[in-house]
Amino acid sequence: MTHHPAGTIAVIFIAQRTGDDDTGYSQAAAAMAHLAGEQDGYCGIDSVRGTDGLGITVSYWRDDASAKAWRDHPEHCAIRDAGRARWYSRYDLHVAAIERSYDWEKPA
Repeated sequence: MTHHPAGTIAVIFIAQRTGDDDTGYSQAAAAMAHLAGEQDGYCGIDSVRGTDGLGITVSYWRDDASAKAWRDHPEHCAIRDAGRARWYSRYDLHVAAIERSYDWEKPA
């Protein structure tokens, strides 16, 4: 877990998987995680998925311009289109600015 400074942009992606083409989805997800990590302004990602296929991924960006640049990246756009066609039955996307960020870890 990572503490993010105020003003960091959180892009919250909540998606229901179709279950189609698991291999293609896994490959695309790994490629997008790698590509996002190479983008200017990228600050990290948190992601979870339940056994029912519902997942939540939050990507963090230095500013809104960085988040929009990722949204508009040609390879990301192509994968988004593939996701709509094959991998997702629905999704919601929310963009928010972080006001405060905390972390905690249980002592060993």
